[in-house]
Amino acid sequence: MSTVEPLFSLRPSGGLRRRRIVNKAMESLGTFAALIAVGVLGLVIVSVAVRAAPALSLDFFTKSPSLVGGPGGGISSALVGSALIVAIATAITLPVGVLIAIYLVEFAPPSVGAPIQLILDVLNGLPTIVTGIFVYGLLVIGHTQSAYAGAFALAIVMLPLVARAAQEVLLLVPSALREAGLALGVSRWRTVLGVILPTTLGGILTGAVLAMARAAGETAPLLFTCSIFAPAVSTDVTHALPNIPVLIFTYSEQPDQALHEQAWGAALVLMAFVLFASLSAKALLARSRRKLGR
Repeated sequence: MSTVEPLFSLRPSGGLRRRRIVNKAMESLGTFAALIAVGVLGLVIVSVAVRAAPALSLDFFTKSPSLVGGPGGGISSALVGSALIVAIATAITLPVGVLIAIYLVEFAPPSVGAPIQLILDVLNGLPTIVTGIFVYGLLVIGHTQSAYAGAFALAIVMLPLVARAAQEVLLLVPSALREAGLALGVSRWRTVLGVILPTTLGGILTGAVLAMARAAGETAPLLFTCSIFAPAVSTDVTHALPNIPVLIFTYSEQPDQALHEQAWGAALVLMAFVLFASLSAKALLARSRRKLGR
């Protein structure tokens, strides 16, 4: 009885072996690149932490900057000022960004939505120093530097990030939810407010938190709009307020070693905020995905 010869061989051929070798090589290259990125981040964190360690103390977080430099000063006024500026910027950006996203996803025809999307992309890539110069000419010349001018500049930086994040989350909402609302006779805008937005709240907040993390570290816009300030703690947003990015920039240019250590300490605080914001954003995003999955 003769055996049937298979039409093809299951043994690896020369071409298959070559593809496997190339695949392994590319996997190894990708893993090496990822390890380099993690290593660079770890190096930056360790370097900043080591240089910031001498300045970290309770006084560092509770006292205002010293007028004469040297040891003993703190960054409490900069913490308060940065919190107020970023909070005002978020209050400006969040409703505007969400409304833009709703219009693009739910109401805008393609002929109108495409140019607006292009403008958001261009605005996202705009150098922040250009934003600072623009706000300087708009709100500072003829007036004085102020916290609300700095917040407006940061709001311009945050706007495309919030709008794009909200837009992506709105696109993930199943069409069945929209159709169900319309089938019940509810108007389109009531469907968006009552059904779509509550479903996507976690994703929208994720984009807002990430935008806040980016805006908190922007220095160029604040140099033009909110850099001439008194070191004392203040909440008057009509005047320039101390803030962490400008404080780091100013201290890093001083010859005093103690001020250099405080600049490293402020940088570590800023990095810790970005880390906390990123973790919060991931938690909110995971919650939003679970909610959309249900």
